[in-house]
Amino acid sequence: MEYTADDVLRVARRHNNEKRSYLLVNPLQGKHMPVSPSLALDMMQALGAKVAKAVPHARLVIGFAETATAIGAVVAKSLADSCLYVQTTRETLPAAAHAIEFMEEHSHAPEQRIAAAALEAHLAETEAVVFVDDELSTGRTLLNIIDQLKAALPALAGKKIIAASVINRLTAKRRERLFAAGVECVFLVGLALGDYEAQAAAFLTQGAAETEALSPVASCRTIALSRRATPRMGLPIGDYMAFWRAAGESFAAEIDWAKDESILVLGTEECMLPGLLIGKVLEDEGWESVAFHATTRSPIGISEAAGYPIAAGRQVKSFYGDARRTYIYNLRPYRHVVVVSDTAHEAREALESLLRVLREAGCKDVLYLMSRES
Repeated sequence: MEYTADDVLRVARRHNNEKRSYLLVNPLQGKHMPVSPSLALDMMQALGAKVAKAVPHARLVIGFAETATAIGAVVAKSLADSCLYVQTTRETLPAAAHAIEFMEEHSHAPEQRIAAAALEAHLAETEAVVFVDDELSTGRTLLNIIDQLKAALPALAGKKIIAASVINRLTAKRRERLFAAGVECVFLVGLALGDYEAQAAAFLTQGAAETEALSPVASCRTIALSRRATPRMGLPIGDYMAFWRAAGESFAAEIDWAKDESILVLGTEECMLPGLLIGKVLEDEGWESVAFHATTRSPIGISEAAGYPIAAGRQVKSFYGDARRTYIYNLRPYRHVVVVSDTAHEAREALESLLRVLREAGCKDVLYLMSRES
């Protein structure tokens, strides 16, 4: 399938961000807007097919957090089950990861890290390295991390480098700069220059509302899953996706929900792929109304104006740290909600905060699927 800007692009206003006033929202990505898991994965697989055609023997893929963690994983799977997938993270990595830090300059949370140890162990096994993001706009973040990785990992200098993205809006001058640095671009949709700041400014927006801290919260059922590895530390993508597909199949076999009841599978921040895969299993098993999206650290302006993508938003506590604010957008009533998280944090307060918001939105039955490292 060929994708167009109409398929993958909506313009929103960032809230209280002086570095960049607008945000490009992809309605098929499963981050800020609910989407069918199948439609989201179809888009990601389309990008993966293009990457596999360009560099079929690549065996190392790096996906950028938050929004491209699932996209990067699907691109890696498109190359081979054995492909090593590493996602960048804003979370703290263990000392054994030999983390390299870099800055995503325009972001609300600019500090990112990557596990250099995983990359170093696998650079000899690939002729190309693929960096995956949802959007490539200036190339600054990408060149920043490539420079730092080459300094720390000299073997990277001899590899072909691919910048894969759903959207590419680089100017000719910026594309030349990337090419001079040895970076080739693969993308689904190329965009002409546009004044996105003006498009975003045309809408009058407000920030996401605070949660109601005093209302009582009912408990929810919790299912604990153990897992052996995390993409933050690097892993063969085939094993990881097979684990979550099997977890989805086991979950689907346990529930007795009517096939016409609405279901939301909700990921937490960087944890997107597990929920997408579980949602896809539910669709494959015959549930007719399944949606997926995730909480996010991005503060986005909300507006009910026609044509604006973020119509509602609530602030919730983070599953990854008590002091962090996160948001959930475009929430609507669902009969069932499955929250999927890979946090190592106890997250009791975060779960209560999210439960409160889900109940207030009219969601009836909530289940928490918690993944912990074994």
